[in-house]
Amino acid sequence: MAGEMLNRLGYAVVTCNDSIEALNEFFKDTHLFDLVITDMTMPKMTGKVLAREMFKMRPERPIILCSGYSEEMTVEKARELGIREYLMKPIGMQDLAKAVRRVLDGKSSLC
Repeated sequence: MAGEMLNRLGYAVVTCNDSIEALNEFFKDTHLFDLVITDMTMPKMTGKVLAREMFKMRPERPIILCSGYSEEMTVEKARELGIREYLMKPIGMQDLAKAVRRVLDGKSSLC
């Protein structure tokens, strides 16, 4: 759903069905991605673990983490991980667009 919203906003988007696929796509060419958006709950690996793995390769690459209610993740924990934005679901197009713009402009709410 977020991929469709971002396409409508004019962004080039690569979508993946699970974290392993996303990690493989990222490692193929880390410079291809200006931003990564992941969900906390993903098949095979959580968004938290995915972010950690991506930060090992490109610590400066911004990541937006999306989640429904999670006892495991809080805004503070996301900030400690290096996450630039933490969005609670459901996510509307306007909220997603603003978060993406803040991250790409270097004005992230968690930094």
